[in-house]
Amino acid sequence: MNLYLFGEIVRRLLLLLFILIFQHNLYAGSSFVVDDIRLEGLERIPDGTLLNYLPVKVGDPFETSQSTYVIQELYNTGFFKDVKLLKDGNTLVVKVLERPAISGITWSGNSDIEDEQLEEILTDIGIVKGRVFNPSALDKIEQGLKQQAYFSRGKYAVRITTSVKELERNRVDIDIEISEGVIAKIKQVNIVGNSVFDDDTLLSELQLGVPGTWDWFTSMDEYAKPKLAADEETLKSYYQDRGYVRFAVDSTQVTITPDKKDIYITMNVTEGDKYKVKEVKLAGDLKLPEEELRKLIFIEKGDVFSRDKMVQGKDLVTRRLGNEGFSFAKVKVMPVIDDETLEVELSYFVNPGKKVYVRRINFTGNYKTNDEVLRRELRLMEGGELSNSKLERSKIRLQRLAYIEEVNVDKDPVPGTEDLVDINISVTERLSGSFNIGAGFSQSQGFVFNLGMTLDNLNGTGEKLALTLNREAAGQTYSVSFTDPYHTIDGISRTLALSYRERDTAEQDIVNYLENNYGLNLSYGIPLSEFDRLRLGVGYEHTDIIRGTTTVSQDVLDFLTENGEGQVDVNGDFLEAGIDAFTMLAGYTHDTRNRTVFATSGNSQSILLDITTPGSDLEYYKVTYRNKFYFPISGNVTTLIRTDVAYGDGYRNTELYPFYERFFAGGLRTVRGYDSNSLGPQSTGTDENGDPIASTGDPIGGDIRTVASAELIFPVPFMEKPPGSVRLSVFYDIGNVFLKDDVLANDFKGGFQADELRSSYGVSFVWLAPIGPLRFSYAETINNVPGDQTQAFQFSIGSFF
Repeated sequence: MNLYLFGEIVRRLLLLLFILIFQHNLYAGSSFVVDDIRLEGLERIPDGTLLNYLPVKVGDPFETSQSTYVIQELYNTGFFKDVKLLKDGNTLVVKVLERPAISGITWSGNSDIEDEQLEEILTDIGIVKGRVFNPSALDKIEQGLKQQAYFSRGKYAVRITTSVKELERNRVDIDIEISEGVIAKIKQVNIVGNSVFDDDTLLSELQLGVPGTWDWFTSMDEYAKPKLAADEETLKSYYQDRGYVRFAVDSTQVTITPDKKDIYITMNVTEGDKYKVKEVKLAGDLKLPEEELRKLIFIEKGDVFSRDKMVQGKDLVTRRLGNEGFSFAKVKVMPVIDDETLEVELSYFVNPGKKVYVRRINFTGNYKTNDEVLRRELRLMEGGELSNSKLERSKIRLQRLAYIEEVNVDKDPVPGTEDLVDINISVTERLSGSFNIGAGFSQSQGFVFNLGMTLDNLNGTGEKLALTLNREAAGQTYSVSFTDPYHTIDGISRTLALSYRERDTAEQDIVNYLENNYGLNLSYGIPLSEFDRLRLGVGYEHTDIIRGTTTVSQDVLDFLTENGEGQVDVNGDFLEAGIDAFTMLAGYTHDTRNRTVFATSGNSQSILLDITTPGSDLEYYKVTYRNKFYFPISGNVTTLIRTDVAYGDGYRNTELYPFYERFFAGGLRTVRGYDSNSLGPQSTGTDENGDPIASTGDPIGGDIRTVASAELIFPVPFMEKPPGSVRLSVFYDIGNVFLKDDVLANDFKGGFQADELRSSYGVSFVWLAPIGPLRFSYAETINNVPGDQTQAFQFSIGSFF
C-alpha cells in the first residue's frame, strides 16, 4: 500500500477515536441553538462550498452527539484532511485543514501509450492539475491506467507505482512510474463440444488465435475481451447460418500463466440439431405487391435455416420500402421454432409507417463551392418523397466531384411531425485550385520545367480552367482548356481546348523525328442515364513532321516521300511534311464508381472513336476501349482489373495508320518494369547519308495496343488510420503494341502475337501530394527477351494520371 495513503488512513482513525473520547469536552453544554457559524482554515475552497456541505444551518439546535456525523460529512467531501468543531458562545466554529492541491503530474516509462491518452484517463478519474488531491485516488490511478490503457492491449504484466511529493503552500506533485511489460500472447484456443465442424474450420473464423507461419503482421494472438465476445457471436452466426438454431456457447474460460505472458482460451459449445424452414409468411401493411417483396426474401420453404438470409431479407424489404418514400419503415422477423419437427416458421411483419417527405436540404462545409453547384448533383428535391436509394446516389455523385473530399449525410426528423425530415449534408472540400512553378526530373522525360495553373472549381461554380506550360528534354507543350460541366441545365458539359506541342522523339528513346503540332478541340458530354454518358466533338489539328538529323527510320522516310513538301536533301528526299486534319470524335462511357479518385467499388468502361473527316490530308481513325473494374474484398482492401485496348488504321486514300499517331507501351501507365515507350517493334532505317542500316533499336510504336493489369489495393500497413491520399498496391501487368503489317518492322510479325506479350509484377505507391500526384513502382519482369529495355524502379512526380 502507498505510504502516503497508509498515513492518511491512520490519521483518520486517530481523529475518529479522539472525537469519540473527547467530544463531551468540545462544548460547555450538551446542546445549543446555533446563532452563527464561523469558518476557519479555508484557503482555496470558497466559504459557500463548505456551508453547502455542512449539515447544520444557523438557527438549528445542535446536539453534542451530532459532532461525529458532521465531521464525517465534511470528510466525505474529500476537500479536507482535518476537521474540528468548536463552540464560542452560541457560535459554531468549524476549523478545517484543506487537502493539498495537485501542482503537477509526471509519468515515465510509457512507450506504447501516448501522453495525451494518459491525461484523458487521469481526467476521467478526477486527477487533474489544480484540483484537490485525495490520497484515495492513488488506487484509482493504478486501476484506471491498467484497465483502460494496458489490459485492453494485452499487457497484463504492467506495473504502476505512484509517489507523492509534498510541496510548500499546501501543494503536492504526483509521479507515476510505469513498467509496461510485454504483451500476453494467445498460445492455444480450444473448442469443446463440436462434432459437425472440425476445429480448423471453426478456428479459421475467429479473430483470436495462434498465427500461422505466414501471418507476419497479425495481431490475432493479442487477447482482448471485446474480441472474445465478438468471436463468440461469430461462432453463433456460423452455426445458425447453417441451420443450427439452438447452438450456444455454454461457457468460456480464459487462463493466464503466472508470468502473465501466455493465455489459453477454452470455449464450450452445444451444437444442437439442424433445422429447416417450414414456411415464410408476410403480414402487415405491405404497401407493395406481395410477389415483389417475396423476391427480396432469399430463404424459402424447405431450405436449411440461415439467420444471415433471414436478416438479409428483412433489410432488403426495409430498403425497398424506403425507396418508395417509407423511410422509417420497420420490418420485424418473428421465428417460431418447432423442436419436435426441427422446423422454423418465419413471419415478416411490415409496419411501413407514414410516407416521408423532404422539408429542407441543408449544406455545411462548402466555404468555396456555391450551393447550387452541390444541389444540381442531388437526386432528391425539397418537398419530394424521401427515397433512400436516391439519397445514397446523391451522396456518391457529390463525393465524385474533384473538389469534394468527403461527404456525410444525416436524416433529421422535423420535431412535431411524423412525415417530414431535413437532409443535412456536410462536405469537406479539397483544394480546388493550384498554381505551380518549378523544375524536376522524370525518368522518362529528363529534366522538366513546369508552369501551370489549374482551377477545378472556378469561383465556386464547378467549372474547370487549366493552363499549362511544360518544357523538357523532349520538347515543350503549351495548353489551355476550359470545361463547364453544366453548360445546360440538364447536365450537358462543354470543353474547349487549345494546344501547341514541339517534340523531339529521339529524346524519348523512340524513332527519330521532330514533330510540331497545334490544335483546337470542342466537345460536349451528354448524359444518357444516371451512369451512361455520350461524348461528341470536333477539332482541327496541324502537324509538321521534320526529318531527324541523325539515324532516320525507314517509315519516316517513306512518309516524307509520300507527303513531303518544301526542302529536300542531297538525295532529293523531302525533309518535312505538313498535315492538316479535321477531326470528329464520338465516345460512350458507363461509370458506376463510388469515386473518381481512388475508387473502391464500381466500374468504368469507355469506348472512343477518333476519326479524321474526308477532305483531311490523311484519312484515318482510332478506336480505344478502356475499363476499370473495382471489386471490394473488405472495408479497406480492393481488387482492380484494368484493360486498355486500342486500334488504328487508315481508310479511303490513306493506306497506313500515320506513324506519329501510333500507340506505345512500357512504363508507369502501361507495363511497369519496362522502360517508357520501349515495347513493340523496332525500326530499320538509314544513316544521315541515306545508307540502310540494321535495326536502330528505337521503338516505332504500333497500330494495335493491348494492355491489362490486376492490382490488389490495400492501406499502408502499421498505420492505425492511413490517410485517404495514399494508396499502396501489388500488381501484375501484361501488354505490348503490334503493327498490322510487318513491312516496317525488324524481326516482328504483323498483327497481334500472344507470344510477344510482356508481363511484370511488383508493388506500387501513389500519393496525392500538394505538388501533384507522386507515383512510385518497383517491378520484376517475367518474360523479357534480349533487346528489351527494363527498368525495375520507376517514378513520376507531379504528372497527372
